[in-house]
Amino acid sequence: MSSGIGSSTVGGRAPAPGAEEGRGGGSATLVVGTGEAPTSRPAPPCGGATDGATEGEPSRESAGSASPPSAAPPAPWAGDPAWDVAQPWATAAERQAALERVNRRPRLALGWLWEWAKVFQVAVLLFLFMRAFLVEAYKIPSGSMERTLLVGDFLLVNKLVYGAEVPFTGRRLPRVESPARGDVVVFQWPSDPTKNFVKRLVGLPGDTLAMRDGVLIVNGTERREGYVRHTEPLVDPAFEDFRWQRDYVVRGGRRPGVATALAAVPPPMARSAGVLRVNEGGIGADPGDHPSRNNWGPLIVPGGNYFVLGDNRDNSLDSRYWGFVPDSLLRGRPLVVYYSYAPDSARRFAWLTAIRWSRLGDRVR
Repeated sequence: MSSGIGSSTVGGRAPAPGAEEGRGGGSATLVVGTGEAPTSRPAPPCGGATDGATEGEPSRESAGSASPPSAAPPAPWAGDPAWDVAQPWATAAERQAALERVNRRPRLALGWLWEWAKVFQVAVLLFLFMRAFLVEAYKIPSGSMERTLLVGDFLLVNKLVYGAEVPFTGRRLPRVESPARGDVVVFQWPSDPTKNFVKRLVGLPGDTLAMRDGVLIVNGTERREGYVRHTEPLVDPAFEDFRWQRDYVVRGGRRPGVATALAAVPPPMARSAGVLRVNEGGIGADPGDHPSRNNWGPLIVPGGNYFVLGDNRDNSLDSRYWGFVPDSLLRGRPLVVYYSYAPDSARRFAWLTAIRWSRLGDRVR
């Protein structure tokens, strides 16, 4: 049988008048001269042939035994999680797995930076905790504690020993030790609590203190202070800053039962200080009425307060000038000098080139 497409005759006859190939490029309409009504059949897609098989008749290939269909190539959407989820043939487990794949956060290319950021946060929190409750670093800006501490020393201060203050609460932790006479202490300056001072504690609550010719007298006993330095022993200025002491001066008639430090002052020292002592009951000039840097007192330290002095007695702004230190202003006790350099050095980059290596690690006593 000849092909029914493209031949000039069908069934040996010429085509009927008006029979022609359909215009459209996609299908051809054939009028078969058999006296039957014309039928139209679409051409196979993509221009394929039917080998003369009419509609309803099997083709030559299908006339024999059916061959298994060949494997179709994978669809372009195969493996796409979004497509798989939308299809009804995906199981519940497959849909769940696909959702997890779609919603999974992509791993950052700079993941190591995030890990370091977390470590940095922990380090900052640990630093703030240690600074608030354990130790804090301070720098010595002046020479008021020279021979013991020098300008340019950096200290680590034990804040737990006197009871660290809990930030933003005004409360303090229980103290490990009570302040002792002779301790070097860090405290907030009563005149300006935003500034921190470091001095030596010389008077506890209830102590009677006085000074004659620069010698400290505590409860009637002269103190031998090997750490004290005098740079101007022959100068004894009397400033208005000392006038506050008049309200605390101990006089025999005013405060009965309280022994004054003048009883322990030898006559030569008392005379050189301008104090006229008459053992037979006379009245002499008392330095408590005209206090100066090297001659003042006797004073009684009020409860809950301390009296502090700098080791460099002739160059120290201390309790002689502005009064007592309340217990609530104590910050801690210096432990060690962890770094030191000479800031007045003429060298460039003195903090690197003028390091005092011999002071590194020195304990503060």
